[in-house]
Amino acid sequence: MVDLSAIQAFIFDVDGVLTDGTLLALNTGEQARSFHIHDGFAIRHALRKGYRVVIISGREETGVRKRLESLDVRDIYLGVDDKMKIFNTYINLHRLDPAHIAYMGDDVPDMEVMRRCAVAACPADATPDVQAISSYVAARPGGHGAVRELVEAVMKTQGTW
Repeated sequence: MVDLSAIQAFIFDVDGVLTDGTLLALNTGEQARSFHIHDGFAIRHALRKGYRVVIISGREETGVRKRLESLDVRDIYLGVDDKMKIFNTYINLHRLDPAHIAYMGDDVPDMEVMRRCAVAACPADATPDVQAISSYVAARPGGHGAVRELVEAVMKTQGTW
């Protein structure tokens, strides 16, 4: 069983974690995604209880940013080519110890950062390589409550849920 008692911050990828990875190509050129309401509740609840929530994603989409901002997430990094660079800059700026961070990713671009965090987490449908390095594999797939599952598990362990 993974130790969730020291987690103070969550870092999430977007596509395949907060969404199911499906992109709907609209006639307008926009690419729509769907987010699970339970994940949104958990993120907002964690923020209100004093946890940090950080988003690091390779894709930049206005709709994604608006959704995250509506949940009161302020640390949003979209269109990121080098997730490790953003991670290092962020933890140095905020003086965070990776031993207090849970990172949930689903694919190869997440793996380097996942290896640096106390809890490397992934949705049930993450790639096999990501599952192999994860200390926490959610029962739920990305975009269907995997984020809620992790946040709730951490907060219940710490008595803050």
